[in-house]
Amino acid sequence: MKKLRVGVIGLGIGQVHITGYLSHPGAEVVALADMNKDRLQTVADKFKVAKRYISAREMLDKEGLDVVSIATPNKFHKPLALAAFKAGCHVLCEKPMAMSAADGREMISASKKAGKRLMIDFSTRFTDQSWSLKKEVEAGVLGDIYFARTVWHRRRGIPGFGGWFGQKALAGGGPLIDLGVHRLDLALWLMNYPKPEWVMGSAYNKIAAALAKKEGKAFDVEDLAAGFVKFKNGASLEVEASWAANIAEREFMETRLYGTKGGLVQRNIGEGYNSEAEIFLEREGGQFDMKFHSPVRSMKGAMHHFITCIQDKTPHMATGEEGLIVMELLDAIYLSARKGVPVKIK
Repeated sequence: MKKLRVGVIGLGIGQVHITGYLSHPGAEVVALADMNKDRLQTVADKFKVAKRYISAREMLDKEGLDVVSIATPNKFHKPLALAAFKAGCHVLCEKPMAMSAADGREMISASKKAGKRLMIDFSTRFTDQSWSLKKEVEAGVLGDIYFARTVWHRRRGIPGFGGWFGQKALAGGGPLIDLGVHRLDLALWLMNYPKPEWVMGSAYNKIAAALAKKEGKAFDVEDLAAGFVKFKNGASLEVEASWAANIAEREFMETRLYGTKGGLVQRNIGEGYNSEAEIFLEREGGQFDMKFHSPVRSMKGAMHHFITCIQDKTPHMATGEEGLIVMELLDAIYLSARKGVPVKIK
């Protein structure tokens, strides 16, 4: 089978994309694009990629690519995706899919018009452990899931302080759209993406604002946000995210689901990026805990999955439609935080 020609735009987190594609025998990373010339040269040399572009659009025009990864600041996700679809490419876009749900809808419409795939890199679900949890939920182990809580907090962890992450014009928001998006997708995926009905949200900038002023840095997004989502099936979900909060842990990630037959938790270990998972059950009046030690299926990552699905002509996970639901919820949380009232989801 002919290898798919892949290009990657944005070589920060984009390096993870390159590694993911290189793990698949059916993919060939043939071109890279980044506006930072030094980074472009360094990364291209590291991965031995000959075709290098300062202009992503020039790369799309010249290289005849099959697949493009977009790993740029959020502001550029939509225009680059539209350009990639016009060039006849399938698109794997970093999270969040766009700056707003309206932008997300344009991306989905363009993908359908071009007859090309759109996938969002919700990487938290592409792990052995997360997949094992999903299988348990699908088997009915938890019963009817009626409540969930999903969080990602940092004591002090503002990415690239003074850079694009802290500028609303480039990022669209702060930790909610950066960190919370991962945990939000994980919870929604485990819950089988129920339809949201209304949202209540709050956002704060109590710590980072003072730090930015003291250091003369640009920062006009929240440093902590929280939302409450009510679904049409009666279930509810709490989501929290922060880059700066007075907590004990340097980094704290946790997703909990509560069902009529059991509950589950996935949380990080030792304030790092490895995680553990447990399921809590009741059997014949007794309570049992089931801890995961060796997940049952190997997930090879989002990029590997995307290439396999394209070649096999099978549906892929983390669709643009799911990305759009996440964007609608993020938009609603931010809107509710600004207005101080609940927001209905249409």
